[in-house]
Amino acid sequence: MREKNLFRSFFESEKAGGFVLLICTVFSLLVSNSSFSEQYLSIWHTQIGSHSAEHWINDGLMAIFFLLIGLELEREVYIGELSKIKEAILPLSGALGGMVVPAIIFTSFNFGTKTHSGFGIPMATDIAFAVGILSLLGKRVPLSLKIFLTALAVIDDLGAILMIAIFYSKTIYLVNLFISLSIFGVLLIMNRMKVKNLPLYLIGGAFMWYFMLNSGVHATITGILLAFAIPFGDGSENSISFKLQEWLHYPVAFFIIPIFALSNTAIVIGNNLMETFSESYSLGIFFGLFIGKPLGILVFTFLVVKFKLTKLPKDITWNKLIGVGFLGGIGFTMSIFITLLAFEDNEIINNSKLMILIASLISGLIGFIWLKKSLSSKKI
Repeated sequence: MREKNLFRSFFESEKAGGFVLLICTVFSLLVSNSSFSEQYLSIWHTQIGSHSAEHWINDGLMAIFFLLIGLELEREVYIGELSKIKEAILPLSGALGGMVVPAIIFTSFNFGTKTHSGFGIPMATDIAFAVGILSLLGKRVPLSLKIFLTALAVIDDLGAILMIAIFYSKTIYLVNLFISLSIFGVLLIMNRMKVKNLPLYLIGGAFMWYFMLNSGVHATITGILLAFAIPFGDGSENSISFKLQEWLHYPVAFFIIPIFALSNTAIVIGNNLMETFSESYSLGIFFGLFIGKPLGILVFTFLVVKFKLTKLPKDITWNKLIGVGFLGGIGFTMSIFITLLAFEDNEIINNSKLMILIASLISGLIGFIWLKKSLSSKKI
């Protein structure tokens, strides 16, 4: 019952968060292309200490977002959908297909070019937008379908995090990395010793983040590491993991992700849109998200069911799974985040962001329409 209540709370916060995210995105695009464009863009380039406001958002606030993702993943692994191997295989295979196929599609368009490093962009699914659109269909959506999409998106995020750590880290400064990982080691020892003082873990996490930031490995990785260092216990309402996860839902959904959207969708749309659409990286992003995501999710889940490694829940049909596959093509937050790490050219970054928005919009619309029809039909 507690797990269902937490899932419901998570689903509702992501549902409302998706609407806020949409409003922020539309607002940011409109202002960026208005007479206030220059003043608006300058807000995000304002220097705060040694970095710009946008940098602090992407490297600082997003670490808190990753902390929440880590706590959600930890719960899924210990007592949720990923705790039983046979049940976990379905979303795991879907997530794997939804990462591998888009990456292959992007690479096929960009192999041997200067933009080949963007292969990770179409691999991610945005939980807030995907769940937000699914929620528009109301009570007709089976709970198992909501859980499948949520588990798939969380696994997707883990895959994106691993890619960031492996492929998108800069020159490594070993001393700072060693200090950061040493702090992580101390936190793990505290966990084993059953120390349940949350402020101690958060203070240790802050120091770990600082040294990770200066190590060359992307600082947001700290969020995931800290999540697994914080004691999970029995996962009850009294555990510090539960309390922190519950507390983080709202500030992440209604502050951190919206401000990330505002700062990273400040895109000035030029007059050369057709040129943008013809770029190899644009084609890779668009087809990776719009075609690669649903294709990868469907094919990989079909294979594990065909070989009887798992089975579809009774209230999920292949038709519904195709609709969810399209919702998986909503990249947004993580796709934009990876874009910032993959590319250095501002024009390529802006064009990539625009293509992510277009592909996500079309994927979301088709996913919604497809699911609306399949949920109204009694056919498999």
